[in-house]
Order: sequence, then structure tokens, then C-alpha cells
Amino acid sequence: MSTLDKPPVLSLVGISKRFGAALALHNVSLQLRAGEIHALMGQNGAGKSTLIKVLTGVYQADSGSATLEGLPLQAQSPAHAQALGISTVYQEVNLCPNLSVAENIFAGRYPRKGWMGAGLIDWPRMHHEARQWLGKLNLDIDVTAPLAHYPVAVQQMVAIARALSIDAKVLVLDEPTSSLDDDEVHKLYAVMRQLKAQGMAVLFVTHFLDQVYAVSDRITVLRNGELVGEYLASDLDHNALIAAMVGRSVALADSKPQAAHKQQASGAWLSMHGVGRKGALKPSQLDIRAGEIVGLGGLLGSGRTELARLLFGLDARDSGTVQIKGKHAALQSPVQAIATGMGMCPEDRKAEGIVAALSVRENIVLALQARQGLWPAISYQRQMELANHYIALLGIKTEDANKPIGLLSGGNQQKAVLARWMATQPALLILDEPTRGIDIAAKQEIMNQIMALAQEGMAVVFISSEMEEVVRVSHRIVVLRDREIVGELPAGSSEQAVYAVIAGHT
Repeated sequence: MSTLDKPPVLSLVGISKRFGAALALHNVSLQLRAGEIHALMGQNGAGKSTLIKVLTGVYQADSGSATLEGLPLQAQSPAHAQALGISTVYQEVNLCPNLSVAENIFAGRYPRKGWMGAGLIDWPRMHHEARQWLGKLNLDIDVTAPLAHYPVAVQQMVAIARALSIDAKVLVLDEPTSSLDDDEVHKLYAVMRQLKAQGMAVLFVTHFLDQVYAVSDRITVLRNGELVGEYLASDLDHNALIAAMVGRSVALADSKPQAAHKQQASGAWLSMHGVGRKGALKPSQLDIRAGEIVGLGGLLGSGRTELARLLFGLDARDSGTVQIKGKHAALQSPVQAIATGMGMCPEDRKAEGIVAALSVRENIVLALQARQGLWPAISYQRQMELANHYIALLGIKTEDANKPIGLLSGGNQQKAVLARWMATQPALLILDEPTRGIDIAAKQEIMNQIMALAQEGMAVVFISSEMEEVVRVSHRIVVLRDREIVGELPAGSSEQAVYAVIAGHT
């Protein structure tokens, strides 16, 4: 019997959800069957996250019904949903960085020893079982170490291991690959296929089209909070999927960057000589010129983010010097970096990017006000002008510039962080994973905007886990391996050429 002939293990019918005047979901239905991987697709703000939160008890639907294995389902909280057999891994890692890896995997259900399991925590057993679950993801790390000691990608894998360790009927993966490199993504594919073979229903949310077609059996598409349709993956090609998601054809960014802006006679805008930090980046040399996009190519852990953080003063270097326009620059803090004309969109927008309690308007003007100092304050009228300009330019989906940014989808938060730095009109903009969690149409718009900024004379350092993006927009590609710069390639180089340098070939 094919999965299509099986009754759904999970059924959502006619789900609607309103937040004040905003209708987030309207009459949305979704059917998940055991033994299949079902992709949920749509642009940022299409309603995917809201639907998942209704399913998992974060929100209660205003109307509609749900069943799990034929029985009425109304999860009152994420813990209740988990107890019913629905396990979720969200796009943003929601774990406790101060606890150990093992404690995060088993939080709330620590194995215990003693009479009827009511005694002390059985630490050896918990560590052993944590290693077993991580082993299923081919991840070998110290499970007794604090989670905060590991990068975002490893934390994401720990979150997935926690979800797998719960006896679930339905596994929801909300952008689980957003912080993973290619090798880790393929390892996750293997785990997903294994779970599918074991009869689990997997709901897979991603913005990467290739990933959808690599593992998915069926696809449900949402647009503007409404159901567009449900399709067999084999019956829906890439172009048709994009059209269903955005409601129009999407013009791709240029396949290669335009010629770099004419360089200033003075040469490099920024030069680093022997800059390094023990355990993070070996002493490195790099010049960055006005009007060019310098892509940093490398695998996860190669030193790309570490280089960006050293440049912006987020981490202190313990060797080397930096010059801006030929003059020594301290760059030991973000305040100093901003004062010299730099901006940076960090990789982890949740922890280092947005201020969730502030409005979209306040988040956008934050860096500009910081550069000017506390006085004079940017007028409310000017703040609204700037916020509305960038909301329109980047297509930030929000009913109002004064809406708390924490209520926006992850992709729209990312665009607001980009807007913050664009508002300062920096001479050098460092972009660490600026398109992570961004939908197809918005991704193309941001790529085009980055190239336009370079054409106007801005220097850009660009980091992306999607090598195709790096080679598409970069005038130069600086390749890192094992926390060291190991080569440089010109514009127009192929992905294969970058991987060859990473692998140690000429």
C-alpha cells in the first residue's frame, strides 16, 4: 500500500488564526501520512510558522479541527503536543546554552535510578543515551560539555537529537538545515529517510528547493495565510513550485556580478595583516576594496564567521593589525567598527541581531542612532521615514513599522537587520548568512540589492553556506580551511573550483 492510500496520521482541516486585525491563517488544511516526508512551502509570512504553532499548542486555532490517529487533537502547549506524540525542531535553536548537551537532550525527562525511578539522576545512563542519539546523526561530541561551547550548527543537531529521542508519531522539522553544511545536510537526509522507513510522518519546512526534491514525497504550499494546494513532489517542477509560492514568476539575480565599482586610487579600504585569534583564526592577510564583494568560501567551522567577528570587533584579536585607508584602526569593539564606517549582520539574528521587545522601526534605526550618539535623537518622523523606506525596499512583511519585531517571521526579522545597517550607509558591510531562512523571492531581491550596493561603491564581505550564492555575487572568493585562508579565486569561478581549493587541490 502506498502512503497515499493510507489514512492520515495527522489531519488539520479548515484552520484559521487571527492576531488582531491580521488574518495569519484562513481555512488551511494539511494531511500527514505515516511513512512519508511532507514539505510545507511558502514565502516568509505565508503562515507556515503559525500553522506549526497551532499544531504544537503554542497558539489555539480560532476555527477548524485536528485529529491525530483518528482522535480529536487540541494541544494546549508544546509539552502537551510532545506528550501526544508530536515532536518539533524549530528554525531557531530553543535550547538552554548553560546546560550540557546531554541535559538538553533529556531536559524534563532525565533518567533516574532508585526505587520506581524516583531517585537521583542517572548521569552515566543519560550520557550514554545522549551519545547514542547523536551517533544516529553521525555526531561525536562531548555530551558533558555546555551546549554554549558548540557552534549554531552543532546546537541544531542537538535539537534534532532531542526531538528524535522522544517516542513521536509526527516529527516537525522547521528549517532544520539552515545552519548545516552540505555534509551535515546529507547526514540529516539519511536520518529522515530512516525515520520514514520506520513509519514516522515527517513535516519538513525549508526554503531550499533542492532539499525539497531530495527527500519529499508530497508538498503543501501556502501563500498569504491560505492554502494554494497539495501536490506530489514528482508532479511539481521547480518553476511551478516557485510560481505557486509567490504567485508570479521570479527574476533570478544575475548569474555573475557586474564589474566591480572603480577602485579608489588609494587602494584597499581595509587591510588586515597577520590578524588572528588563538583557536578561532590563524594569522591572516586580507585586503578589501571599495565597491567590491569579497565572498568567504569554506565549510562550516572553516573560520569564516570568526574572521568576520574579528573584523567587526565582536571578538578581540590577539595578533596582527588592521588599517583603514592606510591608517591604523583599533577595531577592538563594535562601537569602534561602527565609528569607522562598518556594519555587520551577524549569523545568529536571534541572539545578536534583533532586539525582540523593540519595534521594527526601532530596530532599523538602532545602529544609526548608536553611530550618532545619544544626542541628538533621531526624530520620530525621520525614524518612520527610514523604517517605511526599507520596509518597502526589502519587502518586510509587517502591518506597521511599530509592530514588535519579535512577532515577525524569522525571514522578515533578517531583512530588518539588513535594513538597520543599510540605513547607516556603511563603507564596509559584513553579511554573515544574510539569506539564511529567507524565502526564494526575498533571497533574490536581497542578492540583487547587495550587488547594487557594491555598484554604488560599498565594500561587502559576504558569507553564505550556499556556495552557489557565494560564486554568483562575489568579485573575489577568499577560501578558508581549518581556520586559515588557503586561497583566492576570481569572479566567475565555479562551485567545484572553490571546493577543490577547500580540499587542498590547486
